[in-house]
Amino acid sequence: MIHAIRAELLSVPHDPRDAPGAVRHEADGLLVIEDGIVIARGAYADLAGRYAAIPTERLAGLIVPGFVDAHIHYPQTDRIASHGAQLLDWLDRHIFPAEKAFADKAHADSVAAFFLDELLRNGTTSALVFPTVHEHSVDALFEAAQVRNMRVISGKVLMDLGPDGLRDTPASGRAQSEGLIRRWHARGRLGYAVTPRFALSSSDAQLADAGALVARHPDVLMHTHLAENVHECAAVAARFTDSADYLDVYDRFGLLTSRSVFAHGIHLSDRAWHRLHESGAGIAVCPSSNLFLGSGFFDFARNDAHKVRLGLGTDVGAGTSFSMLHTAGLAYQAALAGGQALDPFRALYLATAGSAALLHISDRVGALEPGQEADFVVLDPAATPLLARRTHDADLATRLFALQILGDDRAIAATYIMGQRAWRRPCQGQS
Repeated sequence: MIHAIRAELLSVPHDPRDAPGAVRHEADGLLVIEDGIVIARGAYADLAGRYAAIPTERLAGLIVPGFVDAHIHYPQTDRIASHGAQLLDWLDRHIFPAEKAFADKAHADSVAAFFLDELLRNGTTSALVFPTVHEHSVDALFEAAQVRNMRVISGKVLMDLGPDGLRDTPASGRAQSEGLIRRWHARGRLGYAVTPRFALSSSDAQLADAGALVARHPDVLMHTHLAENVHECAAVAARFTDSADYLDVYDRFGLLTSRSVFAHGIHLSDRAWHRLHESGAGIAVCPSSNLFLGSGFFDFARNDAHKVRLGLGTDVGAGTSFSMLHTAGLAYQAALAGGQALDPFRALYLATAGSAALLHISDRVGALEPGQEADFVVLDPAATPLLARRTHDADLATRLFALQILGDDRAIAATYIMGQRAWRRPCQGQS
């Protein structure tokens, strides 16, 4: 089935830091889709004659690629906005008790469904997601993602040093991970990530097992946390006295590869920055949670000096919004705190093609290029009276920046998956 979308189109397939001509924009564009795949894109005037006979839908607003959330926790949905603690205390007080409830598969099913619908409501079509230590928490997420045809990557959390009710063993963690890989990896739009929670949550034996899993399955991702909080970093240094730094812990266990995604990376040594670049691994920047938990600000200047691959993550539930627009705005503020003015087009790149590249799915999503899956979002620059006033007669960069600073879920007019509308903002007065 072939159909077309006529609208204003915008994508940033490459990092503007490295490719000054990276921004692709058609003020009056045509996106041609066949069986969920983009087969043509360009100015309407150039393509209209060739595709005059196919059904064409005219959409108001600004179409951008579906957002790609590079780090988020679905079991923490019901603990978003939990008061009063930094990382380690926050985990003990709020998060671990909530995750114990995922021993019940029905509870996992319910939260997974709400979580994915909330992603769609916020324009997120692909995500790298933390579940819990429970094997069926992964099944619940993948089952719900399959129903919605979303591109989701996840993997059972490994934590044999976790609290009671959230603890596996090296043997059970290995066996369950292998079973999940067989059941779900590369099934439809789903992918697997070997997922040790963080260095302190696993024994040396389990970290070694995680490294062995990565080596045995070179097409899966490795997903964990790195150098988020100063107290966490101090505890890692106290336990792993033979390691040069936090990153070196993962490196020694075979967990640092070109397919490794590390969330946060705030407190890194120069050696670690160099090693990240050398390995090809990347960082999911999470400005909302970094601020909410008092962890610090990601250093964009040092990243630019070392050219480490980046994506953007909401990190719900320490992150306080599912909105990648809002998260992009916070990334601007975090960068400015370090003396860097993050360009709005680069922020869009990080939220789309940058995150897709970090997750090794940029051949599929992130740029609305021919051959890619037609996941996209319709943004409404007039979604609120203030946005409408700020963006009236504004140029493209101003409109995009205003959407990132002032926008949130209200600015998402519709979300499309594989060329089909998956969510539409209700009309005023409707639920």
